[in-house]
Amino acid sequence: MQFAEAKLLQGAVATDGVIWFWDVRRRKMFEVGEFIMCGGHGVCRVTAITGNPIDKLDKKRKYYILEPVFEKGSTIYTPVDNEKVIMRRIMTKKDAKTLIANIPEIETVWIQEEKTREQMYKEAIRTYDCHSLVRIIKTLYLRRKDRVQQGKKVLSSDEHYLKKAEELLYSEMSIALAIPKEKVESYISTEIGKSARGNKIETRN
Repeated sequence: MQFAEAKLLQGAVATDGVIWFWDVRRRKMFEVGEFIMCGGHGVCRVTAITGNPIDKLDKKRKYYILEPVFEKGSTIYTPVDNEKVIMRRIMTKKDAKTLIANIPEIETVWIQEEKTREQMYKEAIRTYDCHSLVRIIKTLYLRRKDRVQQGKKVLSSDEHYLKKAEELLYSEMSIALAIPKEKVESYISTEIGKSARGNKIETRN
């Protein structure tokens, strides 16, 4: 189980394989059965809404019980008013298709200074924003391709952030599109290829 993201949020503790998050601010409640993004744990399913599992005397505060879809055997308890961890509903199928259609237009980003560039990668990934993840993936993919063509070694730090961004994006798209996670990348390539061919036909006409 990855715990790095929880440490960064300064509001988490792990006990017996269960991660607890806490905060005091309010958010709109999710419903049981919904799929949501929960920080670095990616896509989770809301399995229940319960009372405070830590303080039984607390009769007011409600907690989500979350089941990470791609972290089998993990359980997450988090208050419904928790804003210390980024939680949001996953994209819809329509959202996913729109994002894929827009991928060719999403600009890459490049910063020459290595530490600043790495910090930018970290901050973009921590937003768990799909547009930002696509931007990072495109940037790092093209950077890897360029280095290989020049006979240079691919940097391990680049591969780390590329893998992390792909994992977050493809996990969410897998649920939204109802396809296996390992097939998301090829699905995206196919859809972009169809779009490109369609544009060529329109141009000739």
